[in-house]
Amino acid sequence: MSSTTLSPPLAEPGEATRPGPSKGRRRGRGKESATALVMFLPAAVLILTFLIIPIILTFILAFTNTRLISPEPGRFIGLENFSNLFTDDTFWASLRNTIIFTVVIVPVQSAIALGVALLVNTRTRGTTFFRTVYFLPVVTSIVVVSMLWMFMYQKDGLINTMLARIGIAGPDWLGDPNWSLFAIIVMSIWQAMGFHMIIWLSGLQTIPAELYEAASLDGATRWQQFVHVTWPGLRPTAIFILITITIAAFGLFSQVNIMTQGGPLGSTTTLVFMAVRSGFERQQTGYASAISLVFFVLVLIVTVIQMLLTREKSEKKGARS
Repeated sequence: MSSTTLSPPLAEPGEATRPGPSKGRRRGRGKESATALVMFLPAAVLILTFLIIPIILTFILAFTNTRLISPEPGRFIGLENFSNLFTDDTFWASLRNTIIFTVVIVPVQSAIALGVALLVNTRTRGTTFFRTVYFLPVVTSIVVVSMLWMFMYQKDGLINTMLARIGIAGPDWLGDPNWSLFAIIVMSIWQAMGFHMIIWLSGLQTIPAELYEAASLDGATRWQQFVHVTWPGLRPTAIFILITITIAAFGLFSQVNIMTQGGPLGSTTTLVFMAVRSGFERQQTGYASAISLVFFVLVLIVTVIQMLLTREKSEKKGARS
């Protein structure tokens, strides 16, 4: 029996032989990998502790009858929490209020913030002052803002006093079920408008000034410049703002908790407020987890739909260009 010895392939004439990484270089790469692992470790621990583990616990608790403080341990009850949830009128009222709030606030808040950004983007005196004024509500605590608006929304508050001067009798904004959600929408638009104004403003300042000069030379009006230069340049910014406002709108809680406590007659109850009240006030941890799971699926579906729609528009635009 004969054995054959495989020899390495011969290098082509003129081809230089590539030496392998030296021992010092391998040691340097090992140090870089160790440093990267050490830097990643704190973030991994935080993500695991405050994101991954709570999500897993929510999935588990949603199928149990666990209570926050109870001598009896929770037990598996299957889909009972979900069947109770889908027959609960408060859940459907919360879902309706959340959807109304989102559908109204997303286009209105983004449009107003864009209009203000266009105004403060001009090179005139005093723009820095107005940028600061419009951004001021963002850096103010939502608790303080909510309490201030509660005073303004009182029957004899500032808003009704101003309406009375022009002959209009203002309603009981937070005490009337027909006006309470509208009052929270107005306050929320005012409070977060400055944040999105800054994002629009950063997008506006990335558009080259040469495009506006060329459009002016072609005789384009201000509106034509906005349609053909400004808006196409703001498309990535618009997608970001659309998604962030939508997610924030679905998570409406603080204003409702401070101003109305979900009332009157459940007219301002939202999904997040219902989950918090069920979990902490009524101590129904399993039921609150089921609400949170439904809320998670709802936000995930809306976000995926938004991403698909915006991606299709971007792909169509790229194909045309």
